[in-house]
Amino acid sequence: MPAMALVAVALDYVLGEPRRYHPLVGFGWLANRLEAWLNPAWHQAKPIQRLTGSLALLLLLSPFVLLAWWLCNLQPFGIVANILLLYFALGHKSLHQHAYAVAQALENNDETQARIAASWMVSRDSAAIEPVPATIESVLENGNDGVFGALFWFFVLGGAGALLFRLANTMDAMWGYKTPRLYYFGWAAARLDDVLNYIPARLTALTYALLGETRTALRCWAKQAPLWDSPNAGPVMAAGAGALDIKLGGAARYQGEWHERPQLGSDKQPHATDIDRALKLVRHGVYLWLAVFLLIVGIYHA
Repeated sequence: MPAMALVAVALDYVLGEPRRYHPLVGFGWLANRLEAWLNPAWHQAKPIQRLTGSLALLLLLSPFVLLAWWLCNLQPFGIVANILLLYFALGHKSLHQHAYAVAQALENNDETQARIAASWMVSRDSAAIEPVPATIESVLENGNDGVFGALFWFFVLGGAGALLFRLANTMDAMWGYKTPRLYYFGWAAARLDDVLNYIPARLTALTYALLGETRTALRCWAKQAPLWDSPNAGPVMAAGAGALDIKLGGAARYQGEWHERPQLGSDKQPHATDIDRALKLVRHGVYLWLAVFLLIVGIYHA
């Protein structure tokens, strides 16, 4: 399993995510069609849509995860299936590519392009984005959602676990909003993502703390994480900001409305060079996880 994880990480590093015919595009299309069918406007305000949304989530995820489980246990193709499924679930290289696009624009003193590039990483209004903190926040949070969460579930359940995590995270990103349309229908998607992310998020926060300013990270995690809206993003973001010893959080504009978020980390303003420092936390964290996983398996088989 550690060897398969290493190969998958290497594939992601070399190839990145597919630029054309990405499987998630087709999955997203299917999810949109199902939601339009089962969540009509006249039914959206009814609490019964929690049940409907749960059934829709089950219908979407079950066939793909069961097929992945079968392929991963099908000899002699199981090894290839596990590697490819983890490769599909990882977003390590794409995270670096998006963040470097912001850093490059800032290096060229192109603030407008930096805002545009940052808007590809976060769901905020591009005209009101502060590129540096927004990019660092996205790197820290997506380090968990796009890297460590997939690795954790691969270590637990193999390629099928990594696929389950990635698809559940995608469904939360599509349906997990507290809007009038999705408040009830998207409840199950949001809760499933919370459950699957609970342990990985805290291991990610611990990873950031160990690889950065440890005491500051642990203090910020304990005091600031409970103030954040998301129970899983809170520990990740607070520990990451503390590990980098910078200030994140604060006001942000979403769809024309300003939201005052709690401050995270220290009082030091982030700079463009901190984008690379955040990426190093994620990158070095991957090395640490692979080494620890190899050690655990080695001890188990000793």
